[in-house]
This record gives sequence, C-alpha cells and structure tokens, in this order.
Amino acid sequence: MRKIYLILIIAFQLSGFAQNKEVLYNFTSIPQSSLVNPGADVSYKFYFGIPVLSGVSANLGSSSFSAYDLFANNGVDFNDKVRNVINNSSSKDKAQVNQQLELFSGGFRVGGRDSQSYISFGAYQEFDFLMYVPKDLGILALDGNRNHIGKAFNLADLNVRAEVLSVFHVGFHKKLNEKLVLGGRAKLYSSGANATSTQNSGFIYTGQNEGSPNMYNQVIASNLELKTSGIATFTKDEYEGSIPKDIAHNTFFNGSLGFGIDAGLTYYFKDNLQFTASVVDLGFINHTKDIETLTYKGTYNYQGANPSFDPTNEPEDIFDEFDKAIPRDTLYNKYTTWRPTKFYSSIQYSFGESRSNGDCNCKGKTTTSYANAIGGQLFIMSMPVEPFVALTAFYKRNIFEKLDLKATYTFDSYSNKNIGLGIAGTLGKLNMYLLVNNVLEYKDISKANSVAFQFGFNFVFHDSEE
Repeated sequence: MRKIYLILIIAFQLSGFAQNKEVLYNFTSIPQSSLVNPGADVSYKFYFGIPVLSGVSANLGSSSFSAYDLFANNGVDFNDKVRNVINNSSSKDKAQVNQQLELFSGGFRVGGRDSQSYISFGAYQEFDFLMYVPKDLGILALDGNRNHIGKAFNLADLNVRAEVLSVFHVGFHKKLNEKLVLGGRAKLYSSGANATSTQNSGFIYTGQNEGSPNMYNQVIASNLELKTSGIATFTKDEYEGSIPKDIAHNTFFNGSLGFGIDAGLTYYFKDNLQFTASVVDLGFINHTKDIETLTYKGTYNYQGANPSFDPTNEPEDIFDEFDKAIPRDTLYNKYTTWRPTKFYSSIQYSFGESRSNGDCNCKGKTTTSYANAIGGQLFIMSMPVEPFVALTAFYKRNIFEKLDLKATYTFDSYSNKNIGLGIAGTLGKLNMYLLVNNVLEYKDISKANSVAFQFGFNFVFHDSEE
C-alpha cells in the first residue's frame, strides 16, 4: 500500500491529455516544430534555445470529468461527487497528464552556405501519467456488493502507468529538392521512475444461493501485477533521503536506459499544397535499475454465510485462506516498456501570395511566400486500451514579416470544442512563442476537461541578404 501511495504522490506532485501538440505541429517559424516532425521544412544558419526556457509545456486531460465535478463548493458531499463521476464514466474513460521541460537545444546547417542539410540536438525532461477510470472497482469500493449480487466486477479496469524520464536526442533533416524534405532523430531515454500496471485481468463475483438468502458464493479470480523501477528504494523503512532529489539524480545520471527514433517528411504537391507526416517516440525502455514487481495471482472461492468483517469479529480463518489462495509475491525481473508512439499527418493549402527576401535563407533569390494557410491534421497515439485519435482543422496567418499566428479547432475524446491559439514572433535574433489550447475554458478552467500550454525562447540566426 505504501508503494501505491508513493506512486500517486509522485504523479500529482510532478504534474503541472494526450500528448497531441496540434498548435506546434508544422508551425515552422518555431524551431521546436521539428520535435514533432523531424522532416519539417525549417531552415536557419544555426539556432540555440535559452536553457530551461526554450520549451516548457504541460497538458492535462480527462475524458469524463473535470476538477469542478469533484471539488466544487456546491454543498454536495464529496463521496457523492465521486460516486457521480464513477457512475457517469466508462472503463475506457481516462485521465492523463504530460509535462515537458526542454533543458537545452540547438541546431546548425552542415555542408556549406548552399547546403540544405541540418543537424539538431537537445535534451528534455518528461513526466507522463495515464490512468483509466476503474469503474467496476470504484462501484465496489463505494457501494459494496450488497446491491450487486450476481455481478462480476472486472479487475481489468485497473489500468495505470506513470513515468519520469529524460531524453537526449540528435536529429538530421535535409531538403532533397524543391518538393521533398526528409528527417530523422535518434533518442536515448533514461527512466528515473516508472510504475506500470496495464495487463491486469480477473473478476470479483458474489452470487446468492436460491432458497438460502443468507448463503453466498463469492469468487475472486485475480491476475494483478504492478511493475516498478526506480521506486522500490523509497518504500523501505530505512530510507531517509529526499525523494525529489533522488528521482532527479536517477533520471539524468542513473536511470534505466532505452532507445527510440523519430522520422518525418514534408512533400509539396505544388508550391502551395503541402503534405506532412511523422512518427514520434517509436522506442522502448529496458528497466533494469531498482526493479520490483508485485503480483496478486490466484483464485479464492468462499461459500457460506456472509462473514462480518469488523475488528470485534475478525474471520481469521477466511483471511488466512484468502492469503493462501491469492498470495502477494514480489519479483525482481527486468522488464521492458514501450513509449507512447505518436503519429502526425497534415495537409495544408496556402494562399494570398506575398513576396519576401528578408531572412529567408534563399541565397539572394526572391521566393514566393503565402500570407495564409488552411488545412487539417490527424493525430494518433498508442495507448493500453485503444489508440487516442484527434482531428484538427487549422488556419495560419503571417501577420507581419516576423509575426505568425495559428488557430486550431480540435475534436477528440476530451473535448469537441477545443480551440487553440499560437503566436510566434522574432525580435532581432530572439524567437518567442506562446501556444495555448482550449482557450474557451479559461473563463472557468476548473470546468475544463483538457488544458494545455507551451512557451519558449530561442535565438535564431539566418544568412545575411546578398
């Protein structure tokens, strides 16, 4: 139980949605757009991000409830609020938190002034938490089984994962010709703490014998498993360190290692008709440090009168039988987890020609640019129960030569009215951006099912005009 409390404390202390960065995607006036598509059509002589401030993002989402549903000061008892949330949810509903902090980043052109090849690099810290609503277990905990005779409560509803990690990466992208840009990125993952319980099964069933209203048949078939790495040390009674400091140390210097890749492309059917696609975080982590797996596996069958579980009438024989039938085991086996893999794609139509030759890296040539762009984006992310899918319509506008705006409308399982806004501008060599999702909910953010923001500062250098 102490381990479970620790996992929840880590989750909620460090938090603060699916990892869809729909406003950032293909917003190429921001260098960080290459993190969601290494084949984005971006160009520069070189750039570097301000350490710790080049990319700060947080995403929270829940598909079935908001903070207001649980914590509103409306005179409703908290237990009743929880009961309403559970009753109005399904086992496919989920709550998710993702947070990223870019520690450093940079990029530069290779191969000379006329080259269209670029190398980028950087490191960021990430926290990811996902929990599906344990509907059956919530009903059982709140109401007991008295009014649910004959119902099998599904233990597979217990589905949760949480992780703190750091990512070191290096990427390469090249504009092969006027139509095609290709890019890729290699990533080294270092997991400081991980908790995974996503492959559970079993049920809890209570039946009543006909003609004997006080005789019951209770069956518990359990196949529960919680895998952890980087956490077991903190659960020991003799531990006297600082959990945040030790997790940070493990994350950057002593974590379980893994490897992943990103790949992407940009293709122009015509000058003003563009297609993009990318795969992000196709990778794994091999957990080998401070590993521990707790299991509750077995079947317990009780037949007889309903026992009274209270301090003055403890059915010790029944508890002993239960412990023997479904023992708690602790294993120390290595295990592997796969990163949540993301797929992006977009189609973009540009219009409203304008001409510009300032800071365009075009070797003294005048190129055609467009003031407006509209299009659609698709996002898919792998998840334990079913993939997360989001559709986005967007509009981009070049307001001034060095000021760009992007507006999005996203439909997903968290919201059907998610309007996002992003602005990116350059003052001298300083590139600044701010991206916000679900702006309509900021008038009362406690009622929002999802919120997300990202901001950052970079220095970007282009070739001088010839």
